[in-house]
Amino acid sequence: MIEGIGAAAGVAIGKAFVLPSWEWDLPDQKMDTVDLAKEFERLYEGIRTSKSEIQFIKDEFREMVGVEESSIFDAHLAILEDPEFMNEISGIIQRQYKAAEVAVKEAIDHFVTMFDLLDDEYMKERAIDIKDVGNRLLKHLLGAPEVTLPNDTQPYILVAKELSPSQSAHLNPSYVLGIVTMNGGKTSHSAIMARALGIPLVSGLESNLNLPVQTGDMMVVDGELGRVYVNPEKSVTDHYIILRDEQRRRKEQLQVLASVEAVTKDGTMLKLAANISSVKELEAALKHGAQGVGLFRTEFLYMDRKSAPDEEEQYQVYRLITEKAGNHSVVIRTLDIGGDKPLDYLELPEEENPFLGYRAIRISLDWKELFKTQLTAILRASAMGNIKVMYPMISSVEEVRQADALLKEAMADLDARGLAYNPNIQRGIMIEVPAAAMIADLLAAETDFFSIGTNDLVQYVLAVDRMNEQIAHMYHPYHPAVLRMLRMIAQAAHQAGIDVSVCGEMAGDERSVPLWLELGIHQLSMSPQSLLRVKHRVLNTTASEAMTIARACFGMSTGAAIEDKLTAANISCTPAGPGRP
Repeated sequence: MIEGIGAAAGVAIGKAFVLPSWEWDLPDQKMDTVDLAKEFERLYEGIRTSKSEIQFIKDEFREMVGVEESSIFDAHLAILEDPEFMNEISGIIQRQYKAAEVAVKEAIDHFVTMFDLLDDEYMKERAIDIKDVGNRLLKHLLGAPEVTLPNDTQPYILVAKELSPSQSAHLNPSYVLGIVTMNGGKTSHSAIMARALGIPLVSGLESNLNLPVQTGDMMVVDGELGRVYVNPEKSVTDHYIILRDEQRRRKEQLQVLASVEAVTKDGTMLKLAANISSVKELEAALKHGAQGVGLFRTEFLYMDRKSAPDEEEQYQVYRLITEKAGNHSVVIRTLDIGGDKPLDYLELPEEENPFLGYRAIRISLDWKELFKTQLTAILRASAMGNIKVMYPMISSVEEVRQADALLKEAMADLDARGLAYNPNIQRGIMIEVPAAAMIADLLAAETDFFSIGTNDLVQYVLAVDRMNEQIAHMYHPYHPAVLRMLRMIAQAAHQAGIDVSVCGEMAGDERSVPLWLELGIHQLSMSPQSLLRVKHRVLNTTASEAMTIARACFGMSTGAAIEDKLTAANISCTPAGPGRP
């Protein structure tokens, strides 16, 4: 058995296909001065072809898994337009008289080496992006064939040193049973894509691998525990066959719950809504029984374009989402950009720590016309159904009042134009920074509802960058400090008589159900893939017993103890199945 990082859950059993690493061996010869113009022409043609390919891959992948995951390729397009990267290539051609492909290879090596030396997991992921884009450009300059996956004739487990986003986008989940990579972790692009496609993935094996895996080797991949078996004994394979078949059967069984309400055995109901970023994701969520939209991420309307969407374009999207949601409510989060989601056309400054910088409501309140356009479109759509508006990353009462003032201006504009809207539209805020949690009572007096964004709240409370693999073990949603802050927020909402929901990753973790019942939080919003698992947990839970478990958790002093308690309670609510060796 080889230990790695469980990056995408599930079990895979099959023969390995080892993806060869393409190593470029280029002659370092000087060009004649008269040939430089030709080299630049070749370079620009290669860039145009590469950009066209990347855009095609992005569009194709978006149709498969949705807008958010496909936005990974925005970074690839940006690299081919990055002045620093392109200046490095151009400088090598012009000053050193080197061929375009040699200049591209040297530029790739320069930036990859620079980023790999940084003690920052995000920048290491950036290095993978540069290699992916650079290799695509080299392929066109050299006329070389792309390293391809096997023809889809027989299922296989893909083994690679690292898997680029471009390669990941071409995976067919009907034939790729599982993935094993030597490098990478839970936050790598390949992990994000594997989870989106439902393919088990174990990464980070390089340091623990004594013998190289060969194409044709029999493999077992446990994507939950991060275990890989190469040519295992029959007893191991037989055990995992049972486990895999049980998982498939369980997935089929869960689907029958789509039309069932999430009610505990003793009658406590939870409303389970979906986090979405497109109409297509809403359709998938409704098939899984989502009761509306608890978080519509509007920033993806603004990305991958030359200018911001106008009022009419936004209105049509919000209207369509509302119509498809039917009688259910739709919570529209206003523009949440900055941090890991910049917009080129706003020309936002580069920041050393963008997650603590100029982002979300801070940008909206500065770019007032941009914000008012969005608010106006949301208001117009509110005449079509039960729409609620939500402001992200609120940290003060002043921010809420400024946002509300702009909302009132948008209402006045619609009145002047004679257009309908809901004058009593509910206004809510994301609670995702400690400051908001500490003044939750003051904020509750200003708003109609809270939505707790646990992803950011956990990292801000614990001062742990959730993208940094070196400290990933410290990012612990069940840390006692996090639980205390959740209780503080819930109590403030209940005392003010306003609704409170959870829309972060914790909402989609079925182990957390006892916590929500104890805190009196009965509205959760999660990824469509999590809905049926959480619903199954609720249906097999007795609220009174779960609350007793949660109260015990609130009295514990370590996150590990709390997690163990909740995990054990979850297992007791799940029909017995095979364990792991």
